[in-house]
Amino acid sequence: MWNYSILALELDNELINKIKKYAKVSGAILSLLGLVGIIFPTFFSIATEVLVSYLMLLAGVGSAVVTWMGNRKDWAAWLKSFVLIGVALWMLLNPLHGVATLGLIFSFYFFTDAFAGFGVALSLRPDKVWWVWLLNAITSLILGVVFIVGWPFSSLYLVGLFVGVSLLFDGIALFMGGAMVDKSLKASSMDEEKN
Repeated sequence: MWNYSILALELDNELINKIKKYAKVSGAILSLLGLVGIIFPTFFSIATEVLVSYLMLLAGVGSAVVTWMGNRKDWAAWLKSFVLIGVALWMLLNPLHGVATLGLIFSFYFFTDAFAGFGVALSLRPDKVWWVWLLNAITSLILGVVFIVGWPFSSLYLVGLFVGVSLLFDGIALFMGGAMVDKSLKASSMDEEKN
């Protein structure tokens, strides 16, 4: 799948320092959001549902504007716009049903995240932090299975809890990836000095 080293990329020091900094900052923010989701799962479930609803509403309005400006006679484009707007409004007016719907969607997300995580872990295997990505993938796989078993009744707290756990592990992996860049650069500079 992905088999490359950051050392193989020709990056200048300023860009590498930005990557390290932003990976660590993003990892810390994702970890904090994950902790909020774990501590307050019902709140995080509703917040996630509202965020997704507004994004769908924005996408529907944007699609309608583009259709109006581009091809007003395209009924399929209008249908897409109306479906997005209608589903978004339905989810905003019926948040519990929206959370149940999101629960099913997120179970598919966790299975996909697990697949990608296994790919990243296998491609990083010689590096010291490959096990963090493997742990992230295993966690996502377990979350997907548990969610399918309890759906739809447990969606109210599981959406927030599972998204929180996933964000926590993603944040830890990203933070450690930023630290890995620093260690890899130090190791490569030592190898260059020896040669």
